[in-house]
Amino acid sequence: MKTLKLTIASLAFLVAVSGCKKQFDADVVNKNLPITGLSPSLLLPPIEQDMFIAPFGDEEKAGQFTAINYTYYGSNQYWTGSAGFNYGTLNNVVSMETEAGKLNATLSKPYLALAKFFRAYFFVNMSLKVGDVPMTEALQGLKNPTPAYDKQKQIFINALALLESANADLGAMNSVNALTSGTYSIPATYDIYYAGDLTKWQKIVNAFRLRVLIALSKRVGTDADLNVAAQFSAILSNPSKYPLMASMDDNLQHVYDGVFSIYPNSPRNYGNDATRDNMAATYLNTLASLKDLRAMEVSEPARGLGFADTSYSSFVGGASGQALSAMAQLIQQQKISLIGRHRYYETLTGENTFIISYPEMCFNIAEGINRGWATGDAEAWYKNGINADLGFYGVKNGANSITFQKSYFGILYDDITYIVHFSYDGYYNQPVVKYAGNNANGLNQILTQKYLAFARNSGLEAYYQWRRTGVPAFDIGPGNTVNGKIPLRYQYPVNERSANAKNYNAAVTSQYSGSDDIYQAMWLIK
Repeated sequence: MKTLKLTIASLAFLVAVSGCKKQFDADVVNKNLPITGLSPSLLLPPIEQDMFIAPFGDEEKAGQFTAINYTYYGSNQYWTGSAGFNYGTLNNVVSMETEAGKLNATLSKPYLALAKFFRAYFFVNMSLKVGDVPMTEALQGLKNPTPAYDKQKQIFINALALLESANADLGAMNSVNALTSGTYSIPATYDIYYAGDLTKWQKIVNAFRLRVLIALSKRVGTDADLNVAAQFSAILSNPSKYPLMASMDDNLQHVYDGVFSIYPNSPRNYGNDATRDNMAATYLNTLASLKDLRAMEVSEPARGLGFADTSYSSFVGGASGQALSAMAQLIQQQKISLIGRHRYYETLTGENTFIISYPEMCFNIAEGINRGWATGDAEAWYKNGINADLGFYGVKNGANSITFQKSYFGILYDDITYIVHFSYDGYYNQPVVKYAGNNANGLNQILTQKYLAFARNSGLEAYYQWRRTGVPAFDIGPGNTVNGKIPLRYQYPVNERSANAKNYNAAVTSQYSGSDDIYQAMWLIK
């Protein structure tokens, strides 16, 4: 018995030591290394989720769609600090590639094709924020903890090549699938956006490629080896090779289920912030000036101005550059419009949030044709984009039911519903809306409508358009800037400055004369 007791005690000690060792190993795991030993399907959802940027955040304020009027909840100031990077997600992409490589070709190819798209997407995303970033030498873990930075031009060249390859891979698989009923597939459960539909993913690869090419508009004519116009034209001229989105059904978007994913504005936070956020003037005043019914869909009338609820004169946004104290006073006087509470606060599911949308693609195509990069009917694509976005907001040709809340600072009275008539033709045939042709005026119209379609969607795309083109004219003042200037970039993350100091300093010196200055222009927009 004594021997048995010693044996049990010894085993208990060994188990304890073993458990401690396992816990120690878990605690000291290198988070910079890719995850291994997981099915590629399990790695897909967090990668996809990192593409999504929710509305009601700083990105929305940067695009001047809404503005805070209450200091307790923040401010309308642009950033003064550093960007967030996506290397953690890219490490998961590496892991997905590794784990897919252990499978047979039929099972692995869909993941490997999507991995090329994700690499292009996240590297471009990071570069748009700061300029040069590590790409070629990145994602090697301890083999190379201090990767050199790639020039922004090379990042875009690499990304466009990845997208070309991803399209070819997906096209080949979709061609086989058409004959064999889905030989190549991803389990629908793990693909949160398209439920394993590789035909939709191929369309998104090409739509994103158009976005990347449009982002390079200022470099056309100065960097011939980018081949921007030729690549753009090749996509439009060969729809069988480069299929594109056909409708809103193809949108890459986040859909809220009201349980695990709740829209940021909902009945749960109505009492806290429904009156603390108003529409921004850059967005709402543009809609009102165009007699665009979307103005009434997204906002409440400013009843203190003395106009009828359904008069476009009642829809006035708060200037994003205005001091919050002045904006708060105008809210109390009901002289600027609150965010539309019927649209945004009635349900937990709200509206879908676009990552890459059909309207944006339409306007990108119209812009490229306007700039002479390809042949085609710019006006048709321009109209397609307008009509698709009007439909997203429920705007109908004819009678539209519009409901406003009769309330004042959270004290709710009876709702008021109006029937407002809207004509597509009447709207479009206004000189300020009807396409002016492939000229500067026509380009301004395309960019204006694209900006309106970015509202509360697509992350920083509205800001990037302003940075690239100046359209629309953003409001600037003490309420949103420190020195009367909107930042043109973010600083690099702090860990880049400490963990990769030599390469960080070299990149900052070559781009920005040694100063990680948020007001200096990166190569992309020079």
